[in-house]
Amino acid sequence: MVGHHERTMEQDTRDNSTSESWRKTLTAPAPFADETSCQCQAPHEKLTIAQARLGTPVDRPVRVYADGIFDLFHSGHARALMQAKTLFPNSYLLVGVCSDDLTHKFKGFTVMNEAERYEALRHCRYVDEVIRDAPWTLTPEFLEKHKIDFVAHDDIPYSSAGSDDVYKHIKEAGMFVPTQRTEGISTSDIITRIVRDYDVYARRNLQRGYTAKELNVSFINEKKYRFQNQVDKMKEKVKNVEERSKEFVNRVEEKSHDLIQKWEEKSREFIGNFLELFGPDGAWKQMFQERSSRMLQALSPKQSPT
Repeated sequence: MVGHHERTMEQDTRDNSTSESWRKTLTAPAPFADETSCQCQAPHEKLTIAQARLGTPVDRPVRVYADGIFDLFHSGHARALMQAKTLFPNSYLLVGVCSDDLTHKFKGFTVMNEAERYEALRHCRYVDEVIRDAPWTLTPEFLEKHKIDFVAHDDIPYSSAGSDDVYKHIKEAGMFVPTQRTEGISTSDIITRIVRDYDVYARRNLQRGYTAKELNVSFINEKKYRFQNQVDKMKEKVKNVEERSKEFVNRVEEKSHDLIQKWEEKSREFIGNFLELFGPDGAWKQMFQERSSRMLQALSPKQSPT
């Protein structure tokens, strides 16, 4: 490997151009391999995993390759690419995406076409370069053409195209580095959700202006979905009326409670005042007794002295 003390002007130029290309991927889509002429400008000596983990010169990044279908690109895909990108301190991540023809032949029909899948990968922050129409099985010629040091993929044997594990020869060559799958998310999981809740999504898209023809919905189902949408709208209106009615009743109850409380307070005050005035020991009784006493004194003559 080229040491730091053996750097030349040509290597400095490569260093600057490589760093510049990495910076561009943060502000622009990652380039396609055929646009870069599939050329690796840095010297390409064979690396061991131990050497790669120690770190390499800036102008000699470890070239890591990850491939897949990447249909309905999701967080599980992104996490796998993040792991591939961060396997080594200094790495350059190439991502191979298989074409529609290969995918439909060996795996099945996709939701996104190849152009959409290529473009999705270009906008992932961990990807430095995208290889279109990637091979299903990696050949020595492909690995040499792209100067690939290591291949990153989860360690579960991937049986396909008549092989128990399409990465077996890569593992035997010491070029395989495993990544971890993200549980709970996959393209198949997402498709299963859509199929399970098909009616919900069909109704939603009809509401949004898609035609029955675009959704491949029959005439009868279209009428059914539109009727269900109308029923839902009526339910929503009734719900809104009920909520407003509840609010009105609550306000009336609050006001009634306040009025009753005030009435009770006024009643207690009135009764208290009444008892103070007319009760057994009230002011009215005392006043009546005083007046009666004075009248009796006025009417009764004083006794003459004996």
